[in-house]
Amino acid sequence: MRKQIRMFWFALALLALPASHSLAAVVEQVVVAIDGEPYTLSNLKAYSQSKMGRPFPKGDLNRIEKEDKEVLEQFITEKLVSAEVKRLGITTSAEDVDQYIDEIKKRNQLSNEDLVEALRREGLSTEQYRESVRNELEKSQMIQRQVRERVNITDEDVERYYRQNSKRFAGPERFHLRHILLSLPKDGGPEQEKEVLEKAQKLRGQIATGEDFAKLAKSFSQGPGANDGGDLGWINRGTLLPELEEAAAKLSVGGVSQPVRTSLGYHLVKLEGKQGGEAPPLEEVAPKIKEDLYARTMEERFQKWLKTDLRRRYRVDVKLPGVVFRPEENKEATLNTLMASSSRKAKQEKGFLSYLNPFSYIVTETPTENDRGEQTNTNIVSILGVPLFRKDTTGEVPPDPFAAPKEKTDTKESKGFFSSLNPFSSP
Repeated sequence: MRKQIRMFWFALALLALPASHSLAAVVEQVVVAIDGEPYTLSNLKAYSQSKMGRPFPKGDLNRIEKEDKEVLEQFITEKLVSAEVKRLGITTSAEDVDQYIDEIKKRNQLSNEDLVEALRREGLSTEQYRESVRNELEKSQMIQRQVRERVNITDEDVERYYRQNSKRFAGPERFHLRHILLSLPKDGGPEQEKEVLEKAQKLRGQIATGEDFAKLAKSFSQGPGANDGGDLGWINRGTLLPELEEAAAKLSVGGVSQPVRTSLGYHLVKLEGKQGGEAPPLEEVAPKIKEDLYARTMEERFQKWLKTDLRRRYRVDVKLPGVVFRPEENKEATLNTLMASSSRKAKQEKGFLSYLNPFSYIVTETPTENDRGEQTNTNIVSILGVPLFRKDTTGEVPPDPFAAPKEKTDTKESKGFFSSLNPFSSP
């Protein structure tokens, strides 16, 4: 009886405690639940500090800011990726981890002691590093299954793209010109203009009878290049005065125009050579086309998998006012038109391994080097921290030194796979 009385008074004392001492005080705010698994504010704070090097939240969670959305997005994506690896039953052996780490040491010329010391400076133990490597390799297998194996560019795809876009591969049309300029002052009258025109016609007659254009230019031209026989060199179409360009376009190589009137006076134009304007043969550009189509299709497939397929498989419930994390509709235009019906699987690329920050899923490009340590024109493109394909950085068409400068626009340059990714929106 006395024991029951003591228990009664103890329970009564607990009820009398102020709210600050109640058990509810130690319950944390749940920020997001993924397939019913809750993650608290402490989880997000620890993640943001360790993975992104910044505090969370930056602002008020009742009015979440852009920087906090970025943390939340990466946190959720990491959890979804880990869940997908587990769902697919992907595992990595200790031998694969050893091989990866050996390659890291070889590429960076590190001994075991050097690696341990480098990890120590980063606050990592060897066991933690091996676990991060294992995670990266498992992600690589997942990307292989969900993205890369579903992309196959055939020779027929390349040929079809070439036919539809042949002008894209044509080099700029340009002319090698000489000219003779007989200038006219702006205040010159009709009589003076008639006199200059007659002189230009006379010079053209002399050229037609066999006199050397260059010698006449040296003697009579009042324009650029006179001392070089009127030689203007190679000039891209679109950079000439319209009147001269029109005259040059009508000429055959070696031909000389009729006198051409411009704001400067009268010109005689000789076409010494002509280049460009035609697409190169398919066999010359086929490797580049295939590489570009593969990269574009990979990007589309990855976007669809990450932003649509992966998000649809798991329920994500953000416990913040006015914030919803939802799948996005993502079209695979290139993939839909170029996916081959063949079931052949692309072989997984090997040979490139580098130290990758665990759970890093933003697309990165890493320059490659040759045996002499010099950078090449090839970058390794990685997604989710996984090297997927090589990218030529030289461009589709070599830059033309004679090309006119392009006008600047306000259009922002695309920043890759995550440039427009924003899964958060108002409900």
